[in-house]
Amino acid sequence: MDEARDATRSGPLTDLRVIEMGQLLAGPFCGQLFADFGAEVIKVEQPGLGDPMREWGREKPHGKSLWWPVVARNKKSVEINAREAEGQALIRDLVKDADILLENFRPGTMERWGLDYATLRELNPRLIMVRVSGYGQTGPYASRAGYGAIGEAMGGLRYVVGDPSTPPSRMGISIGDTLAATFACLGALTALHHVQKTGRGQIVDSAIYEAVLAVMESLVTEYDQTGYVRERTGAILPNISPSNVYPTNDGRFTLIAANQDTVFKRLATAMDRADLLADPRYITHTARGQHQTELDDIIAAWTRTLSADALAALMEQHGVPYGDIYRAPDMLADAHFKARNAIADVLHPAFGSLKMQNVAPRLSETPGSIVSCGPELGQHNREVFEGILKMDRSTLSALMEKGIIGTLDKDAAEVPA
Repeated sequence: MDEARDATRSGPLTDLRVIEMGQLLAGPFCGQLFADFGAEVIKVEQPGLGDPMREWGREKPHGKSLWWPVVARNKKSVEINAREAEGQALIRDLVKDADILLENFRPGTMERWGLDYATLRELNPRLIMVRVSGYGQTGPYASRAGYGAIGEAMGGLRYVVGDPSTPPSRMGISIGDTLAATFACLGALTALHHVQKTGRGQIVDSAIYEAVLAVMESLVTEYDQTGYVRERTGAILPNISPSNVYPTNDGRFTLIAANQDTVFKRLATAMDRADLLADPRYITHTARGQHQTELDDIIAAWTRTLSADALAALMEQHGVPYGDIYRAPDMLADAHFKARNAIADVLHPAFGSLKMQNVAPRLSETPGSIVSCGPELGQHNREVFEGILKMDRSTLSALMEKGIIGTLDKDAAEVPA
């Protein structure tokens, strides 16, 4: 790899090359994680069309998606028509010098394109193929179309989210997709360790429903052993009290978590309610859980007499865990966010300075970074075709005419300097 060309990248993965295929969120978020920590992520997109994420988002200033700059940050874009044999040949050429191939098509698609793992492994025995899908690569549902929402439902999350008086709710974000992508990244890094020991790559099969299932705590085990089925409980955890969202007199809400015995004593002191500590209904963790509703009503009646700032000051003074319910403007104004640079400012050719969440987690010696927003479609065509694949201009011109690849000379006004 040309280290001079990639001098702007930093992090522990700068020696890795990832070929990202697929689109929307489950695969691309995995690619974002790799790119955040310095991997060279080459995103393959359909010529002239690109990833639909380029069009997603509620707000579109300058006619551009505000989702794309985040999910495609630090990546390179190259236009290759993977549906045609000549395009498939180009991808096989890219794979020869790659560490990871990432895709999230419906199972069987890569096989139809002659890009199955057996074929690619012949070209590169060290290759890791990361496959993200709704149901996984095997089993009776493998060939079904699967989106994150379906995986959230099948994995058990949708049923337990929301108020018991309403139908199952969604989380407000595409958590199924991002969970599958995160587990895919974990699997790929684990497989890389195996490559270092043995020289052999393998397939990482990350199913959305299984990624959701993996974070469902003891939900299955509780049913297996006791027949208990978790239900929707709104803002509370059943039998864990007090731990809820409480109103203040200025129309805000504060989350207070004081279910542990010692912490509850501190909360009662802050409330000037020593009587609660002598009441058998609240004296132990189990008792408080059994009288959860009454205790929440008592605390809510008290918090309604205070402003959110006054309540926060009392909780801070008495060492009681608390937190405001943040929205984007609260995050941008918060001193802790600022001190830790949790929100990054990244230059964008159309928006100027663009704010987005910074890289997580933080590494003390080799931290990741954001060096660029999502690229324009085909912005790196020339770099990839001429620089990496060493293709001559006559061959490239022929492929451009056939629509197999995108043009090498993008409008300079569209491409960041």
